[in-house]
Formats: sequence, structure tokens, C-alpha cells
Amino acid sequence: MFGYITISEPELKVKDLRKYKAYYCGLCRTLKERYGSLGQLTLSYDMTFSVILLTSLYESETQHSTHRCKVHPVKKQDMLQNEFTEYAADMNMILTYYHMKDDWIDEKKVSGFAGTYALRGRVKKIIRNYPRQSCVIQKELKELSEYEKEGSADIDKTAGCFGRLMAELFVYKEDQWEQRLRRMGFFLGKFIYLMDAYEDLDKDLKEGCYNPLKELRQKEDYEERCKEMLCMMIAECSAQFEGLPCLLDVDILRNILYDGVWTRYRKIQEQKKKSEDKSHDEKSI
Repeated sequence: MFGYITISEPELKVKDLRKYKAYYCGLCRTLKERYGSLGQLTLSYDMTFSVILLTSLYESETQHSTHRCKVHPVKKQDMLQNEFTEYAADMNMILTYYHMKDDWIDEKKVSGFAGTYALRGRVKKIIRNYPRQSCVIQKELKELSEYEKEGSADIDKTAGCFGRLMAELFVYKEDQWEQRLRRMGFFLGKFIYLMDAYEDLDKDLKEGCYNPLKELRQKEDYEERCKEMLCMMIAECSAQFEGLPCLLDVDILRNILYDGVWTRYRKIQEQKKKSEDKSHDEKSI
């Protein structure tokens, strides 16, 4: 479900692109240092965004280093790490743990059991360190799973679960910025959930899997309503962001919120157009 909150490379200055990649690589390295190769598999653009946002808001001291890795074995890569890379890495592992646990409980997936077993010891420590976030993540994922079992078509309810989950992750500490960060995370979480459902709909229909957009898909104005919902969520998220005193890396953050978040949407539209053109050509023949 993650991977939608990324940059728009053509619209970003070279220096900002390098810095964004340094944050991304820094999170990757932190995941490896704290949780090994399994941790690196949870790396996402969405959590990279949270690192940059919180670093900008709290103006945290950030360490720069260069390292080689499996993906870049020849040239050393710039990496930026701070307290928020560690926080994002911990949140990633909690999310992964509860997601795998649900996979095992609900669908008896062997991968879910194996992942839960492998992570249990490490994640217990994180849960003790972040009881507020852990409690909400577990609660919202469980509620979302129940809605999915029911086959709920109430998009506001299902997306709301993921919204509340993201809201809690954005609140690093309960201070004067808590409510604005919480609202920002809530709308961004709903955007991510809706975009994921929108992207997966055709596949879910073919495989008979749950998707909250199945009923809406029957409406003639389906595409317009989906875009309208997505625009509404990201607009509310961006409005909350503009109320935060972020100066550091603000160009990167705005690039993501005003353009980058639509990268996958544009790709989906391109794929749909190609599919429609191909179908039209086949009918013509």
C-alpha cells in the first residue's frame, strides 16, 4: 500500500534531488543497521517523506555519510540520518509486523507466519518504546481487516482507518504541532489508501479480491469521482502542511505534495489509455 508519496524528478532542482535521494538512502541504511536485510525490504517513499517533513519541522541535527551498498556496489552514495530516520525505521517495522500478523491470522499465509516469527523479538522492544503509535496501528489495521471481510463499500470508513493510522505516525511527539500533523497525516493516509484501491481495482476484479471501489466502478462518473476524492484529500493535507513553519527542504516537500503524489496516478492513466487503444485496434481488425 505504500510508495505513492514520492518526488516529481523533472520539476526538482538537481541539488534537491540529490538531497532527497540521500534521505532515502539514509533510511535504507538505518533499516539495515537496526533490522538487517528484512528491514530494508520495508523501505518506502512514503516514510522517506515523513523523515524529511519531521526533520524540516523540528530542524533536527542530521549526520551526512557516504557508503556503498548492494544496489550501488561501485560508487558510494550520500546518506542523511537523524533521529527521524530511526523513528521512521521503527514505525516501518511495526507496520510490517502487524500486517504480516493479520496475513497469518486472516489468510493463514505462510509468509505472514514466518515474518511475524522473525520480527517478534525486535518489534516487542519498539512497541514498548512507542505504545501510543503501536496501539493505534494495531487497532486500525484490525478494524480495516474487519471492514474488508464484510466487503464494505463505505470508502470513507475504510480509508479512514488508514488515515488515522498515518495520523498517529506523523505525531512524533505531542506538542503544539500535534493537531496539524495529525490532520495532515490523516488526509495523506486516506489519499494513499484510495490511490492503492484505484490502482489495484482491475486486478482485484479479475482475482475476486476485495476492493472498496467495486460498487463505485459501476457508476458512469467513476473516474471523475475518484479524481475528485483524491484531489480533496491531498488538498486538505497540503493546507495543513502550509500551516507548519517548515523552511528546511520546503521545496522538496512542496514538490512531493503538489506534483510527486500524482506520479503513479499519471502512470495509471497512461496504462489505461494504452489498454483502451489496444482494445480499439483489435476491434478494428
